[in-house]
Amino acid sequence: MKKRFALALLMALAALFVGVGCASYAAAAGNGGDKEAGMKEVYDFLKGCGNYYLATVEGDQPRVRPFGSLAIFESKIYFQTGKIKDVSKQMATNPKIEICAFDGKGAWVRVQAVAVDDPRREAKQFLLDAHPELKNMYSADDDNTQVLYLKDAVARFHSFSGTGEPRIVEF
Repeated sequence: MKKRFALALLMALAALFVGVGCASYAAAAGNGGDKEAGMKEVYDFLKGCGNYYLATVEGDQPRVRPFGSLAIFESKIYFQTGKIKDVSKQMATNPKIEICAFDGKGAWVRVQAVAVDDPRREAKQFLLDAHPELKNMYSADDDNTQVLYLKDAVARFHSFSGTGEPRIVEF
């Protein structure tokens, strides 16, 4: 009995120390009801990964592609695409998406959300200003630029260390 307890305690401590390597994953369990802090944590994790993968559905087939654009505007996480792309058409048909990103150190996140189109020029300009590398292909005034934000988002932080259940953050 003492050996089992000692082993369980050791495993719990190991899980704690493994998580410390990734600040986003090691943050306090859950977001304590603070949706803005949870949203910021997810944003920081995704930005830290550089690229993330966005999944949509086309008919009965999942479609996944890398994205890099990301910004917080009016307390929401926004991303950008072009209206001529299949991803835009897929989100118009079914706005439920999933995002996945890996930090390269053993932690990863899956975010399920509804992608909501924001046609306002100021939202487009804000995202393009946050990603000036997109300005050679997009403009806040063209008919192609599309920005969307995440609504009803649920993020699940995981670790490849195999320790514990995923930590859930909602925003």
